[in-house]
Amino acid sequence: MNQAKPIAMTGGGSAGHVIPALPVADLLLARGYRVHFIGTRSGLEQGYLGDRDLTFHGISAGKLRRYFSLQNLTDVFRIIWAVIESLVLLLRIRPSVLFSKGGFVSLPPVFAAWLLRIPVVAHESDLTPGLANRLSLLFIHTLCTSFADTRFAGFAGRRVVTGTPVRRGLLTGDVAAGRKALGIEDNSAQKILLVTGGSLGAENLNRIIRANLEALTERFFVAHVCGVGKTVAIQQQDYLQLEFVDDGWGDLLAAADIVISRAGANALFEWVALAKLNLLVPLPLSGSRGDQIANAQYAQEHGWSEVLEEQDLTPKALLQALDRLESDSAAYRQAMGAMDTASAAERLLDEIQRLAEDPAV
Repeated sequence: MNQAKPIAMTGGGSAGHVIPALPVADLLLARGYRVHFIGTRSGLEQGYLGDRDLTFHGISAGKLRRYFSLQNLTDVFRIIWAVIESLVLLLRIRPSVLFSKGGFVSLPPVFAAWLLRIPVVAHESDLTPGLANRLSLLFIHTLCTSFADTRFAGFAGRRVVTGTPVRRGLLTGDVAAGRKALGIEDNSAQKILLVTGGSLGAENLNRIIRANLEALTERFFVAHVCGVGKTVAIQQQDYLQLEFVDDGWGDLLAAADIVISRAGANALFEWVALAKLNLLVPLPLSGSRGDQIANAQYAQEHGWSEVLEEQDLTPKALLQALDRLESDSAAYRQAMGAMDTASAAERLLDEIQRLAEDPAV
């Protein structure tokens, strides 16, 4: 195999469409491939790529909305222009394979790759498929999913269950370093509750946690990752607000006894990979397409998580859910331990290499 072959990757619009692609990019680079990442001109995706030795290309992007908006009309032209940009870009790069992680920026490169007969490997994180991947179905050669039960009506290509890639740094976190970062003494028996709403924070989840701080800090040191610009003036012993954590995130996760989070698939598979006790509070239908509700139900049914809907998150229900996690901790960890989540990036790499070596397979 010519290991200098170029591979193109695309995905973006949010962290969830970029971060899971990073372990795959790292494996491709380690094997000598030349990696190109296609994202939006806003630079959001480029910021997550860090100092990796790959080439970033920004293209126009029209958002895919599920509701009526006048912007849908103008975005049609942005999407058409993005297809033209993608065609020119892919003709120049001539990648052996395009790997798509979804998000609204991915559709034009996927369509352009299909026109140029470049095979596409796509990955869907959620139990219920996202709009970009649904629209891309006709142009995808291999569709990889996190969940075995994910269904794509009408897809006739190759389908592989891979799980969701987890960043290597999260698997090697240091408990002592995490506790030190929070200012907790090494010899302290204090338990840590880590709350995170995702890369952009979660206003309602933040509000609910702050409303229950008195009860929570009686039992835990609460490390609250609120989102950039979402900290508030509040004084409470054993409570620390953080806007965002990059370096040291693996250490904080290692130190946490329980995690409270939304139910995005990427976060969920991180908790499962770490066998971390977790309480999921999925985004309600009023703020999402229902993907987090489906993810949370799946996790609960498989014994990975406790789940509370946002409207049910009373102080009593919150503490009862945390009690169940602690009292049944062995069962939760056993269920999560049965999942082979650590090899997801390698399985995706196998599918990419399979097509890079022989596009006809």
